[in-house]
Amino acid sequence: MSENIRVRFAPSPTGSLHIGGARTALFNWLFAKRYGGSYILRIEDTDEVRSTPETVDQILHSLSWLGLGWDEGSCLKEDGSVDLVGKGEFGPYHQMAPERRENYKKYTQQLLDEGKAYKCWCTKEAVDVRRLTAGPEARGYDGHCRRLSADAKKANEGKPFSIRFAMPVEGTTIVQDVVRGNIPFENSLLQDLVVQKTTGGPTYNFACVIDDHLMEITHVIRGDDHLSNTPSQIQMFEAFGWTVPKYGHLSMIHGPDGKKLSKRHGAASAGEYRELGFLPETVRNYLALLGWSNSESQQIFAEGELEKGFSVEGLQNSPARFDHEKLVWMNGEYLRKKSPEEILPLAKPFLDKAGISYTDEAILPLIAMEHEKFHLLTDIPKRLDFFFQDAVYDEKSVNKVLKKEGVDGILEAIEPVLSALDEWTEAKLEETIRAFATEKDLKMGKVFHPVRVSVSGRTDGPTLFGMLEYVGKERVLARIKDARARFCGAAA
Repeated sequence: MSENIRVRFAPSPTGSLHIGGARTALFNWLFAKRYGGSYILRIEDTDEVRSTPETVDQILHSLSWLGLGWDEGSCLKEDGSVDLVGKGEFGPYHQMAPERRENYKKYTQQLLDEGKAYKCWCTKEAVDVRRLTAGPEARGYDGHCRRLSADAKKANEGKPFSIRFAMPVEGTTIVQDVVRGNIPFENSLLQDLVVQKTTGGPTYNFACVIDDHLMEITHVIRGDDHLSNTPSQIQMFEAFGWTVPKYGHLSMIHGPDGKKLSKRHGAASAGEYRELGFLPETVRNYLALLGWSNSESQQIFAEGELEKGFSVEGLQNSPARFDHEKLVWMNGEYLRKKSPEEILPLAKPFLDKAGISYTDEAILPLIAMEHEKFHLLTDIPKRLDFFFQDAVYDEKSVNKVLKKEGVDGILEAIEPVLSALDEWTEAKLEETIRAFATEKDLKMGKVFHPVRVSVSGRTDGPTLFGMLEYVGKERVLARIKDARARFCGAAA
């Protein structure tokens, strides 16, 4: 592409960054990277009731965590607070800034002066009543105030009013969609949208048209829930004589049940995936595969490969299915590509949250020991906690292993054997415990499992002998004694 590409991600700060919004941000970011364009972040806070500074903060921090840095727009300061005005020559980058509101008033007045918009005194209740009377085929707003006589308009002076854009009532508006192809909309079925509310503030549909023009946006890539707004927005561009940006509407993301992805399917926001222990590069990689495909059917992308391989041609118009299990699998793949030294700083917030007291020197070999079993960063404290804290005994493991007949006798017999060891190393422990099982004519599992559960509280975990070495002789013996007393009926 030879043109100067400018795309924007324009979230409404009425809720946290939904995973679908994160994917929209990602595709805009990839598009800009792929074609050498600019990626703009604009906060569309025209919903004055539901928009909050806290939500803006969450959105920007989520985008930053995902690694989707933007070239222009509202930004984070060094102290982590939000600068809504932002960086770039087209700011301020939030719609309720006084300068932007003046723009909306200016262009609203231009439409009124040119007869391309009109005042509407209809209340919501009146519109609803007329719609019900007209029947199911009626378009949203029936153009009542558009047809008022001069005398009727004069009689309404002094009453609260909104301003509506006068859509053409004949012909067809063609949305030239880079994802879906040409989509025709019959103008007779489209309503006259409100461009200025009774409060004097702009509506979303109007403000985004003005800002897309003033910010020189060339491509609007967004979810297909916005498709129904697009023909009206195109007509507004044409009413001003402005160049219409190219549109691309992304397919929806569905849950495993085929319904629109929502909270009932699990985590819904990007921030929640961070808290669950996912890596940002995993989430980026996985979201890229929801509604986009590459000719090689590649699944895992190294750093920089997505940006180079992304293409508009790969965007799909059928809904994508969100598969949580695949996301977890992919996160495990990314974790396994990292060294223990790279994993440790990522794991620290989760280790600290779990109240685990550790030193880097003590925990690094344990991370290395369990490296292959981590799927999420939250797995790390769960799998390593018993090395630093008292073991928490899993009820199923206790019932399955420690409460079995004969287990107390095995543990009683092995205690003095372990106590007599002078060399407490993985190799010596393995040699000793295997020799004990052979001498007692026991299958290895009959000895290994009771020792493991009594020391760690669970049936799964690191290699037994390495685990015993790192827990330490004193604590191993104390835990075996404690487990016998608690679960095997042994005298304390």
